[in-house]
Amino acid sequence: MNLNWLLHFFLLFILYQPARAQQPKYSIIIKKGHVIDPKNHIDGLMDIAIEGTPGGTDGKIALVAKNIDPTLAAQVVDAKGMYVAPGLIDIHVHYFWGTDLKGTYRNGPSGLQPDGFTFRSGVTTVVDAGSSGWKTFETFKAQTIDLSKTRVLAMLNIVGEGMAGGKFENSLEEMDAAKTAEMAKKYPDHIVGVKLAHFSGHNWEPTDRAIEAGKLANIPIMVDFGSADPILPLEELFLKKFRKGDIYTHCFGGNSSNSPKGRESIVDISNNKVKPYVIEAQKKGVIFDVGFGGASFLLAQGQPAIKQGFFPNSISTDQHITSMNGPMKDMNNIMSFFLAMGMDLKTVIGASTWNPAKEIKREDLGHLSVGAIADIAVLNLRDGKFGFYARDGKIEGKKRIETELTIKGGNIVYTLNALVEPINLPRPAARN
Repeated sequence: MNLNWLLHFFLLFILYQPARAQQPKYSIIIKKGHVIDPKNHIDGLMDIAIEGTPGGTDGKIALVAKNIDPTLAAQVVDAKGMYVAPGLIDIHVHYFWGTDLKGTYRNGPSGLQPDGFTFRSGVTTVVDAGSSGWKTFETFKAQTIDLSKTRVLAMLNIVGEGMAGGKFENSLEEMDAAKTAEMAKKYPDHIVGVKLAHFSGHNWEPTDRAIEAGKLANIPIMVDFGSADPILPLEELFLKKFRKGDIYTHCFGGNSSNSPKGRESIVDISNNKVKPYVIEAQKKGVIFDVGFGGASFLLAQGQPAIKQGFFPNSISTDQHITSMNGPMKDMNNIMSFFLAMGMDLKTVIGASTWNPAKEIKREDLGHLSVGAIADIAVLNLRDGKFGFYARDGKIEGKKRIETELTIKGGNIVYTLNALVEPINLPRPAARN
């Protein structure tokens, strides 16, 4: 056969082959949103491109820039008129759900299954605050952490059983610093702190054991005092016991009175001012966390503190089976609550993303840096007349945050109004 003819035939074959569909450069591009990324000091209209396998969980931030070409993505999110933030981080939840009716928050009915409550609020990472202890953590890990799409981390209770009720939570015999630290060091990717919760009595020993465990494992502690007669003074906790980075949760709770019994509050009700040692403690690095909960926030504490310019370092829900249907509801509601009390949106988002990431020493989270894990919340800030309440009253607000779309690890895991094109992508073929 003539060689020239063969060459001619081959060239014609190549030229007339249908053009192969070009693989998109990015898996997702978020267009026209107002990006707020406190770590990187971004506060303005920007697009975000994500690279990763469509439908996968390995996505990373590829580009943050103005006017990224939407034809370069497999999916495009229309975020016009909305705010785009890092995935929210809630460092105080109770998700050790289970069937032990006597277990309360430990493998019991008061806990929640994460994925049903996180993504619809823009939350991609949570920290279970002490529901499990060194005796029960591995059950929690197998039952909840390993089965959840939500990134579930843990503060390990200094009580071995965890939050299994007063019998355990008030037992010094259950508080073992060495074994708590040993378990924390065994699972450093999952355990980010030590929790002291609900102990009642005028005794510093539980606090000291929690701090000892924190020192041994090189992680912070979170304290939630119970009741005492007389009170355990917060000034001693903050300025003598706590290390830099230790966390006081339910910071706007307490007895909100001058009673010598119960749990002290940070605002002096005689003058409606934050107590001077509290301000000093925050400047020295003590972390003040909201932990709103079912009854752990008081307007009589929160309002004067915010008015004075004393803001919480981190906003968290203390979400569990009771609080989710009370004043707290979810992360978006609490963020909106703090907007109504006078915090600005950028500060609220910082207290819900980058600040908590630093508090739990997970600085790979909570920001939108190129190369970072693509955890993103697209938020709608609604205008209107809204009400927010606590156990001691209610206030009105003109703004309410609502989650429009959530991305976890580059995968769209929640969308409220389907502002994605195309809304569905073909799933990779299942392996045999």
